[in-house]
Amino acid sequence: MPLAWYALVVKPNHEKAVCDHLSVSGYEAVLPLYRSRHRWSDRVKEVTLPLFPGYVFCRFSYRSRMRILRLPGVRSVVSAGQEPAPIPAQQIEAIQTVVDSGLPVKPWPFLKVGQRVVVTAGPLRGVEGILAEVRKTWHVIVSVELLQRSVAAEVDLESVSPVA
Repeated sequence: MPLAWYALVVKPNHEKAVCDHLSVSGYEAVLPLYRSRHRWSDRVKEVTLPLFPGYVFCRFSYRSRMRILRLPGVRSVVSAGQEPAPIPAQQIEAIQTVVDSGLPVKPWPFLKVGQRVVVTAGPLRGVEGILAEVRKTWHVIVSVELLQRSVAAEVDLESVSPVA
């Protein structure tokens, strides 16, 4: 069975540690992060948080999953029923492109309806997602359907076109 991307369910607040363990163990792991301002009673601080809390993406052969499930902090591999549920590489690449673009990103509610668009210009060129309008600004929503989670990046309306 070839290497595929899977979502690992991890213990709360263990995403970074699990990603580090996977990398040290020789696996390709992805933990998309974003920056957010958090307010406490005495101060405001910018913190780095996972875009998909409770999940880390990892590429491996499902036959070798037991080595991964034994790592500290890993709870399970996301499955559909009894079958493992691989995530299309295109979705992982789109998430990485959005995070690496330098544009402000944030978690977004999963959207199933809406017009599918492709970005035609700028750092997100080639990324497909769903177009949304929020407070008079346009966003491309990129989703990991298996997890029913999404991220949003602000775009110019002129830089997107409908997917045929």
